[in-house]
Amino acid sequence: MPEFLELHSKTSKLLRAAADNAVQRHGLRLGQDHLLAALWAQDGRTPGEIAAAVNVTTPAVTKLATRMAEAGLLERRPDPHDNRLVRLWLTPPGRALQAPIEAERQQLEDRITATLTKTERAQLLKALTKIHQALVDGASWA
Repeated sequence: MPEFLELHSKTSKLLRAAADNAVQRHGLRLGQDHLLAALWAQDGRTPGEIAAAVNVTTPAVTKLATRMAEAGLLERRPDPHDNRLVRLWLTPPGRALQAPIEAERQQLEDRITATLTKTERAQLLKALTKIHQALVDGASWA
């Protein structure tokens, strides 16, 4: 296995576990924080809009939204202009999670990059951005 792919895979698994642990402290599962973040940025999005924003499928968003609506974090409302569409809206408890979840994510990022210099961190972010863009540009590879 190529060195980068192996190291990235191992790192990604550990990072996902750490991120999942961080959001679980607030009653969430990994992925739910991304859906909430999309609504914190712009409340009232459709599941399709959220799926595009967080790079998952619309059915995945719909499944997450169902669980989150049952937990009282968001609600579904019909689109006022197109009854075929449903829009997702934060409830007060969903909105209240923004500060603690963003703090958890920042603390995790700070802990995992603590051994990097500012220059190394900037270089890492630049390199990951380039890799991400190469994958977006070559999405047909998947």
